[in-house]
Amino acid sequence: MKVAVFHGSPRKGNTYQATKFFCDVLSACGDVQFTEFFLPAAVPKFCTGCQLCFSHANDKCPHAEYIAPVLEAILAADALIFATPHHGVSAMSSGMKNMLDHLDFLTFVVAPRKELFSKKAFVITTGTGSVAAIKPIEKGLRNWGVNRVYTMGLRMFIDKWDSLAPTKQARFEKKLQRAARKFYRARKGVPYISTVLMFYMSKMIMKKYVGQGAYPYEHWRENGYFTNRPF
Repeated sequence: MKVAVFHGSPRKGNTYQATKFFCDVLSACGDVQFTEFFLPAAVPKFCTGCQLCFSHANDKCPHAEYIAPVLEAILAADALIFATPHHGVSAMSSGMKNMLDHLDFLTFVVAPRKELFSKKAFVITTGTGSVAAIKPIEKGLRNWGVNRVYTMGLRMFIDKWDSLAPTKQARFEKKLQRAARKFYRARKGVPYISTVLMFYMSKMIMKKYVGQGAYPYEHWRENGYFTNRPF
């Protein structure tokens, strides 16, 4: 199994330790190959909102040199892991938010990729606001058409994993172990109702409001989305 892992912070704190433990359990389940990206180093430039990726192929992005390897890893992987600590107002880290902003063209209303419709993803976060950090990432992945999105938020009030009380650390590790084993075994399921609705709504938008000649419409046509449901 090929897994692309996106670390939302360069600081190897609680979220990194939880993710590392999760990945170690995955490795113990079978043959797993990881490709890791550390943010913001992997995508050091902020999305400018130029919207070129909405009207042209994503290689027109002014930061394509950073986005191309990220996209390549996502499309080549069997599974995706997004890990971010809870960061104040933005919920997720700014590095994670910035990368997802750069990848917004993967949503149904622009240029969805068939490869995503069979993938599974896991979102891991730690901190007092872990749920707030998870929700926008989970929603974004569903808007990409990812087949299954699993999540785990570990609420903790300490900034050092090794400083956790032994009983609490053991409880977290047990949860992560159980989740990792389940994730490894998880197979493609029936698409979410929200995915199906988003597909048909976007199809209507393409035909009624975007039209022939525009990049999103032509992407849909070339991939056969107008004639066949791709998932």
